[in-house]
Amino acid sequence: MSPRVLIAVIGILVLLACSSMGHAQWNRFRGPNGSGVADDSSATPTRWSEATNLKWKLELPGSGVSSPIVVGDQVFVTTYSGYGESREEIGNMDDLKRHLVCVDKETGEIAWHKTVPSTVKEDPYTGMGVPQHGYASHTPTSDGKNVYVFFGKTGVLAFDLQGQKLWQTSVGTDSDHRYWGSSSSPIVYEDVLVVPAGAESRAIVGLDKNTGKELWRAEADGLGSVWGTPAVVRSKTSTDIVIGAPYEIWAINPNNGRLRWYCEAMETDSFSSSIVVDGEVIYAIEGRGGGSIAVRAGGKDDITKTNVIWTGRDNARFGSPVVYQGRLYYVSNKIATCIDAKTGETIFEGRLRGEAPTTQPVRNQGRRGRGGFGSTDYSSPVIADGKLYFVTRGGETFVLEAKTEFKQLAVNRVTPDAEEFSATPAISAGAIYLRSNKHLYCVAE
Repeated sequence: MSPRVLIAVIGILVLLACSSMGHAQWNRFRGPNGSGVADDSSATPTRWSEATNLKWKLELPGSGVSSPIVVGDQVFVTTYSGYGESREEIGNMDDLKRHLVCVDKETGEIAWHKTVPSTVKEDPYTGMGVPQHGYASHTPTSDGKNVYVFFGKTGVLAFDLQGQKLWQTSVGTDSDHRYWGSSSSPIVYEDVLVVPAGAESRAIVGLDKNTGKELWRAEADGLGSVWGTPAVVRSKTSTDIVIGAPYEIWAINPNNGRLRWYCEAMETDSFSSSIVVDGEVIYAIEGRGGGSIAVRAGGKDDITKTNVIWTGRDNARFGSPVVYQGRLYYVSNKIATCIDAKTGETIFEGRLRGEAPTTQPVRNQGRRGRGGFGSTDYSSPVIADGKLYFVTRGGETFVLEAKTEFKQLAVNRVTPDAEEFSATPAISAGAIYLRSNKHLYCVAE
């Protein structure tokens, strides 16, 4: 082979490798920019069970509600162990450990597993908040080279994709005033790792993703009641990090952490869900107090009178909405709602019905959840292949057509056992990754 041909072949292989890394990624909470919409056209399954279209099942080293992410051929998920895995056996807080697990997405085998001891005491496993989600609630994020995890008061850590620890940084050791724990997930914007450390320090912190060094800190008391994850919003005038906060929507300059603009939003004293973005328009639906809003990004200071497109009375307790082909979808209390994204008017409402078929009797269903919220669902809907997927806490996945009429296509279950599914699924290259408090599942044709 001539040197010229050899160089051409190497170039093609490099391009293919880069394409593989960049294709069908789901590298943060709710995938591409938190949209909840898969960015490739791969066909995804409509029906599955513990015996059909279940590609693999992996027992996890501990509990948790963080969502899985997909980076190239790897799936990453976090868990915790040693303390607070159940009300029956709380354990000793000194034994609390977090885990980052890297899984081969084809085989379902663990490629590597890192354990991170807790460095300071976390909020106790009592009351209404922490027992609902535990201590591994923040979804990891990745820039394709490294993976970044947020473990509350223990801090933020970076690992390369082979599992080597690169750095660890504290972003605060405080608690929210309700002692509900924290769950907001970090995101990457260029060289900045954006960490919503509302409970830990009433701040959003920008870290140098390469070193962990703090670059800026945006502080506000209201961040102590924020549990959502931000998104990057590009307008004609600026690029901002946008997040929902009590009573308002905020846009922060990612270069210096300064507040660029804000607008009045829902009358709610906390913000549990995440905003979603379609072009320059930001949508949010909240549950604690209720309300919905569409606002056009851009401007300076208070843009309430100039940029709010519509407001509504929609209510989704914990889950975030998803916007797709000019429609906004959300699920609350087993009711799926579709809204015209331009006007805020309801297109349809439909009740999710039916039970997933299973080859075995469903065991111990109907029990209450870990805490006082009972069977409240925490997962958010996602969309792929023209279908909307929504996972209940009890483990049923409802599949709907993502169109203008309510049509339920299927309801599925990956296990008949009593496992809790509070994580939002990840979708990549036609495969759906479901996470319970005990296992990670891969569903594919």
